[in-house]
Amino acid sequence: MNWKLFFSAFFTLFIAELGDKTQLAVFCMSADKKQPIPIFLGASLALILVTFLGAFFGEYISRYIPQHIIKFIAGCLFIGIGIFVLKESFMELSK
Repeated sequence: MNWKLFFSAFFTLFIAELGDKTQLAVFCMSADKKQPIPIFLGASLALILVTFLGAFFGEYISRYIPQHIIKFIAGCLFIGIGIFVLKESFMELSK
């Protein structure tokens, strides 16, 4: 196993996820439902599956789609999700 690559991926993802929407969603869900263990387990499984998809399909897709196009699409999706989250939060504030 390439331990340098392992720790590089670990620390990159760890730093990127601190304060990210995923962590904030889990934080809010735990605060609302008061049941951290099933939320932790469900969120962990989801993150494992999403990371699996990214790791294995990312290499495959990059054979057919240039990296700059993949980054552009990812950026558009990120902006779209941000707009959706903002819209939902404004709806909650107006109640």
